[in-house]
Amino acid sequence: MEHWNLLYNVVLLLGACMLSGGLFARFGQSPMLGYLLAGMFLGGPGSLHIIHSEDEIEVLAELGVALLLFSLGLEFSLGRLLSLGAKTLASGALQVILTAVFGTCLFLGMRLGLVEAVAVGALISLSSTACVLRVLMERSEMDSLHGRNTLAVLLTQDIAVVPLAMLMTFLAHGGTPGDIALDVGKTLLAATGLILVLHIGLNILAVRLLGTLTLDRNRELTLILAVVVGLGSTWLAIRADISPSLGAFVAGMFLGSSAFATQIRSDISSLRTVLLTLFFGSAGMFASPVWIVQNAPLVILVTAIVIVGKAGIIWAIFRMVGQPHHVAAATGICLAQIGEFGFVLANIGRESSIITPETHMLVISTIIASLFATPILVSNALPLGARLAKLGGAKHKAGLQNDDDHSHHPDIVIIGFGPAGRLAAEPFIGRGERVHVIDLNQRGLLDAAALGFIAHIGDASSSEVLEHCHVEKAHIVIVTIPDHKAAMRILQEIRRIAPHTHITVRSRYQRYTNDFLDAGASAVIGDEEEVGARLGQESEQWLNELDECLAANHDDHDHLSNTETRPH
Repeated sequence: MEHWNLLYNVVLLLGACMLSGGLFARFGQSPMLGYLLAGMFLGGPGSLHIIHSEDEIEVLAELGVALLLFSLGLEFSLGRLLSLGAKTLASGALQVILTAVFGTCLFLGMRLGLVEAVAVGALISLSSTACVLRVLMERSEMDSLHGRNTLAVLLTQDIAVVPLAMLMTFLAHGGTPGDIALDVGKTLLAATGLILVLHIGLNILAVRLLGTLTLDRNRELTLILAVVVGLGSTWLAIRADISPSLGAFVAGMFLGSSAFATQIRSDISSLRTVLLTLFFGSAGMFASPVWIVQNAPLVILVTAIVIVGKAGIIWAIFRMVGQPHHVAAATGICLAQIGEFGFVLANIGRESSIITPETHMLVISTIIASLFATPILVSNALPLGARLAKLGGAKHKAGLQNDDDHSHHPDIVIIGFGPAGRLAAEPFIGRGERVHVIDLNQRGLLDAAALGFIAHIGDASSSEVLEHCHVEKAHIVIVTIPDHKAAMRILQEIRRIAPHTHITVRSRYQRYTNDFLDAGASAVIGDEEEVGARLGQESEQWLNELDECLAANHDDHDHLSNTETRPH
C-alpha cells in the first residue's frame, strides 16, 4: 500500500500543479509559480498536510533536475558560446562573480558563517531563465537590445550552474586550501574518467551495436538512450564522488554532438517536463506559508535588497561595456530575481549541511518572492529603465560622426542594419544618395561604412539620435527592427519629428500591420506576407516546370507512336 500511496501523492501533486499552473498561465504568469504554490500548500511545514510522501517525491524530482542539466548539456556547444562575443561572456561571468560576492557580504552581515554565506551568495547569482524568457517572448521583446543582453547573460549563468554546484560540493568537504585543491584534482580526474566511459559506451555500445539508422527509425530507442545516458551518468558521478550535476551536464554535452542529438532533445522534453513539475512542486514543500507570514518583514527586506543589489550590479557591468543607461538598467531589472536553479543549489547546500534549515527556509522564501515579482519587473523593465536613466540625468549619446558628415542631410535613413537592413540597402549602393544608418550593433555599422553609408551609433527611439541624424530632412526612413514594440516607439518618435517623411516599417507578424499604419507608417512590409508570396512563387515555378516536362514527354511519346505505326 505504501507504493500505491506514493502514486496517489504524485498524481495529486501533478493534478494540483496542472490546475494552479494553468491558472497562473491564464493571467500571464509563469506556471512555475503555480507549481511552487501547489507544493507549498499541499505538503511540507505549515501546509494542509494532504501529501505525506515528501521524501519519495523529492527523490523522483531529483531525476528531473538530472534531465534538466542533461538537456542543458545537449544545447551547449563551443561555437554557440563563442558566438556571444568576448564582451558578453565577460559581462555574464563578471555578473555571476560580483553578485556572489554581494550575496556573501549580505549574509555575512546577517551573521551567517563564511561557508554558509558563500553558498547562499552563489545561488543568488543565478536568474530565472524560465520566467524571464517567457515574459520577454510574450511581449515580443526577445529581439530588443535589452532582450538580447538578457538572453546572453542567462546562457552564461546556465553554463555557470555546474561550477557552482561543484563549489557547493567543495564547501561541504571543507578543509584547508590544499585539501580543496586536492578535491578539485580528484574531480577533474573523475570527470576525465567519466568522459572516457561515456565515449566508449556511446560510440561502441549505442552507435555500433544499435546503429545510427536504427536509432533514427525507432524514436523510442532515442528516448531510452537519453534516459540511460542522462540518469546513468548522474549515478556514475555520484559513485565517483563528484557532483551529479557535472555528470549529467557532461553526458548531455557529449551526446549533443552526435547525429541523433536533435531528436533526443525533442523526445526527452515531455519526460523532463513531468519530472521538473514534480521538482518545483517538491521545492514548494520546503517553504512554509506560516513561516513566510510570521517572517514577512524579513522576507520582503531580503528580497528587496537582492533585487535592487543584483539589478544595480548588472546595470554597472553593462554601462562599463558601453550600453546606454536605460538599456543597461532594463537588463538589470529583467535579471534581478533568483532563478529556479537556486532551488537546486539550495537543496545541495541543505543536504550537505552547509546551509542550516532556518537559512534554507529564508532562501526558498526569498526565491519564491522574487519570482512572483518577476513578471511585473520584466514587463515594465524598459519604462523603469528610462525613468531611472532620466533621474540620473543620463542622455543617449548620438552616433560617433564627424562634423563634416553631420552637415550632409540624408536622403535615406535605415534604422537597424541586420540581415533585413542589408537587403533593404542593396538598391542604394553606389547610386549617389546619402544613406545614413542608425544601429547599436557596431559590427553592422562597420559593414554599413564599408558600403559607403554614413553610420551612427545610437538608439533610434531617442529623439536626440534622430535629430542628430537630421531624420526630418530625409526623403524616406526604413525601419527594419524586428521587435514590434521597439519599432513602434521608433515610428512614433520619427513621426513626431518628421510628420511628412515617408516611413516604411518592417512588421515581423501580420497582426501588427494595422497598428503600424495607425501610428503613422506610410507602408508596412510584413515578413509573413513576403515569405508566403515567395513560397507561392517558388511552388508555382516548380509546377510550371513540371507541366513543361510532362508536356515534352507526351510529345515525344506521340512522335514515337506515329513513327512505329507509319507504313514501310
